[in-house]
Amino acid sequence: MPHTLFIADLHLSPTRQDITDCFLRFMSEEAVHADALYVLGDLFEAWIGDDDHSPFHQQIKTAFATLTQQGVPVYFIHGNRDFLIGKRFARETGITLLDEHTCIDLYGTPTLILHGDTLCLADADYQAFRRKVHQRWLQHVFLCLPLALRRRIAAKMRAGSANANQQKSSTIMDVTPQEVQRQLDNAGVVNMIHGHTHRPHVHQWCDQGHDYQRIVLGDWYQHGSVLVCGPQGCDLQTRDFIHH
Repeated sequence: MPHTLFIADLHLSPTRQDITDCFLRFMSEEAVHADALYVLGDLFEAWIGDDDHSPFHQQIKTAFATLTQQGVPVYFIHGNRDFLIGKRFARETGITLLDEHTCIDLYGTPTLILHGDTLCLADADYQAFRRKVHQRWLQHVFLCLPLALRRRIAAKMRAGSANANQQKSSTIMDVTPQEVQRQLDNAGVVNMIHGHTHRPHVHQWCDQGHDYQRIVLGDWYQHGSVLVCGPQGCDLQTRDFIHH
């Protein structure tokens, strides 16, 4: 059966071997049979530059390269943790980098796909931070720093982000409904798929005679989360971790 797979918010890191094992199993046993794989951001817990050739990163890149060499197209949208993934990573893995808001034809259904952080307008502190780190000149300066220094900066920023998020209400960290509607209307579609909020769910509503659907992908903290879409529709599924 034809099908396309969507994943997001894996936050891969050397400290969570269970997530890595589940991902590698998914790539070799499931993704290889798909029409395409879409990764909607936050594949990694942090990405400090395409020149970080750690054994862990090489392992992940090899999994992507193996998949694309077998003829499965892989598309990637940057998340807030891995927005520095660049052309070298794409070249080494065979993936295709997409714009942060991209419309695709999903078996005849036009669908807007994105990471999802641009939908969370109530989190003003994060949006201000996002605008800052997405400035090209600042990214260029950061990527010119020695790898060891970049690692220390990234670790400090992650710790600060974790502390800040603990102080925020769950409402602030969820999407702003009006922004969801605005982006759908701008794209001229009624279907959306995104991650970022870690709140897997299929939202459906009607507005001015149109039926809308917004599918939120889950994170990979407790188990894997995979959206399987085919000509008949989409199914949000989980994948168990294997504990050794």
